[in-house]
Amino acid sequence: MKKFGFLLLIGLLLASCNQKPKQANETDAQKPMTAQTEAPRDGVFIHITQGYDDPHRVLMPLKMAAMMAMDKDVVVYMDIHAVELLVKDAKDLTYADFESFQTYVKQLVEKGVPVMACPTCLKIAGYTPDDLMEGVQVAQKDKFFNFTEGRIVTLDY
Repeated sequence: MKKFGFLLLIGLLLASCNQKPKQANETDAQKPMTAQTEAPRDGVFIHITQGYDDPHRVLMPLKMAAMMAMDKDVVVYMDIHAVELLVKDAKDLTYADFESFQTYVKQLVEKGVPVMACPTCLKIAGYTPDDLMEGVQVAQKDKFFNFTEGRIVTLDY
């Protein structure tokens, strides 16, 4: 019985030594910084290469970009055949249950999401930067890395 009482006493002492004392006047500013610091937003880099020949591969990533832009930093980069969709006189692209291509681009630009065209692909397709629809930018390599403070996830279509 003495052994049990001794073990109980040791257990209670250990438990009381491991508790942080409560301070009634501790403010948020005095709490550890890790509790207040938010992690930087992660970024999503969406790469689209397809054009009119594969509307699903164009519209699916744009739909994802619009959804992810609510709580992530997003960049849409379009090259190869996709640049043909980004010019002012381009025919709009539609498919199944998606919004149209131009609707997605407009939504993304309004949300501040950079929609970028490959300058070399634009030139090969016979266009200049002046031919791009409103809000679309010519891609610059620095913007590929500076659009977010967090991690970068790449989705390639």
